[in-house]
Amino acid sequence: MSILKVGPPDFDPGLIIFDKDGTLIHFDAMWGGWVTELADRLEAAAAIPARDRLFEALGFDAARGRVIAHGKLAATPMSILYTLTVDVMRECGLSQPAAESAVAAAWHIPDPVLLARPFADLPALFGTLKKHGVKVAVATTDDRAPTEATLAGLGAAQFVDTIVCADDGLPVKPAPDMVTTICDRLGVSLARTVVVGDSVADLQMGRGARAGLVVGVLSGVSTAETLAPLADVVIESIAGLV
Repeated sequence: MSILKVGPPDFDPGLIIFDKDGTLIHFDAMWGGWVTELADRLEAAAAIPARDRLFEALGFDAARGRVIAHGKLAATPMSILYTLTVDVMRECGLSQPAAESAVAAAWHIPDPVLLARPFADLPALFGTLKKHGVKVAVATTDDRAPTEATLAGLGAAQFVDTIVCADDGLPVKPAPDMVTTICDRLGVSLARTVVVGDSVADLQMGRGARAGLVVGVLSGVSTAETLAPLADVVIESIAGLV
């Protein structure tokens, strides 16, 4: 019998690839606070109102404190978010040099340890998978340094066989490359690979790679109605996976 509570009972997983933000850790806690602080810093640096334009461009509902599904914050590398923020400041009336200067002064990386709130006991979850011979990987549109810091801070790094990140030079989600690269690296077939994520881009990545099982979780930015057409199964969170 499979270790998984989801999927076919005879499915024999050899690898589970997890998204990070919204899947392993609370998305809004990490990125909602970050974009709000970025708005404060931009307005201080440029002395002009910018938050409403910034929130609209990056996809943040300030009234609800929620990242908007399909918005830029949901699945965009930091390098692209930086460029988008410069564009926002230009739209607010700054010249290109002034916009670049304001963003350079305001830009910061969210604290990958302090703001990380996991949806499950990750060492216990990953440790259980490893005991059953299942390899563990993370595929994220965040950069490598904060991803490694988050996993280490949560005591989970030792259980993760490999990670792929936005600054690794691979095509990012929804392209299938992150999944296929991990499978090649770890020597596990796509047919025995599970992809778990909270966004449409995560699931499209899994589908595009022809992963054996694609699991949507409702702990992040998307609804069941959004994920169901792309997922083999939708669950509340990774806590119900094994």
